[in-house]
Amino acid sequence: MGVNTIPIRVSPSLQNYLWCFARVPGCLAILCLQTIEHCDTSGTLLFCVLPDAAFSTARMVQLHVKRGDESQFLFSTSVDVPLETLTQQVTAIYNTRLKVDRICSEFPELVDHGVTLPPNMQGLTDEQIVDLKLKDEWEERCVPSGGPEFNKDEIGRRNGHAPNQKMKEVLRNTMEEAKAIISKKQAVAGVCVTMETVKEALDQLRGAVMIVYPMGLPPHDPIRMELEDQEDLSGTQASLQVIPVEEAQLWWAAKELHRGKKLQDYIGKNDKTKIVVKIQKRGQGAPAREPVVTEEQQKQMMMHHYKRQQELKMLDEVEDDSHLHSDWSDRQALKRQFQGLSNIKWGPR
Repeated sequence: MGVNTIPIRVSPSLQNYLWCFARVPGCLAILCLQTIEHCDTSGTLLFCVLPDAAFSTARMVQLHVKRGDESQFLFSTSVDVPLETLTQQVTAIYNTRLKVDRICSEFPELVDHGVTLPPNMQGLTDEQIVDLKLKDEWEERCVPSGGPEFNKDEIGRRNGHAPNQKMKEVLRNTMEEAKAIISKKQAVAGVCVTMETVKEALDQLRGAVMIVYPMGLPPHDPIRMELEDQEDLSGTQASLQVIPVEEAQLWWAAKELHRGKKLQDYIGKNDKTKIVVKIQKRGQGAPAREPVVTEEQQKQMMMHHYKRQQELKMLDEVEDDSHLHSDWSDRQALKRQFQGLSNIKWGPR
């Protein structure tokens, strides 16, 4: 960004600093006068013209993205963004978060039992492997840093050569950090997610795997397949969660946000708006509308109603009428006082 400096002559008799801020269309003008010791003999004043963008903070629309009734993440955008672009951005973040979550779900098995066996050896016993003369060609290549610690996988899915304790901590700590980045609690905390932050979590997982397994993982290992975008989710529950970009739809206020328009065509030009957007596959129909009150508000209302019922029940059970014999509850006390009969006592004085 360039800065235009305009010299202006001022009186040399000025001794103090002079600061003046003036707004002009499209720019911010700053007048700055140095002391006489640092000025030339002409007493030149520098008039700097800077673009507004250097000082203004962009105001963004905040989207609270949900899948069904479940919160996913917050995303900031502008009102003039094409919905084609917005749909692609939101879908990419949504699917990449699912990828990070799938990798994190495989990390505990990698920590405890090492890399996966070839598909033709998974689920077989040691005797069956010997009888069939099968051999894991990747067992000697994929050795964890610092040497392995044997821990047999009872399921028979992994080779049992787990990393040592130091390398296990590397994997565990990285997994926790990645899970925190994509956590749905970020939406509650008001933290917006970008594609860069999600990729950062993915890169952290990739880096941890490279540290523990410098020679890499076997090509059939699900973690490597996920990192290389070669995963096969067909027939799994995870495949039902992934939304292809071309089939993704965004909904707001029971209205589909059509890709041929811009966001401002639906929500207006107010760039300080926060809306709830729901993502789903094409052909599933309109998602359920947001409830009038939140789940937390409903809990508070129910607690108040229950407390009020208990108070009324306690009042109904109270049968103590001793207060009726008190002086303050005597309806005839004022009348007797006016008639001079309030202090009458019977008996000798």
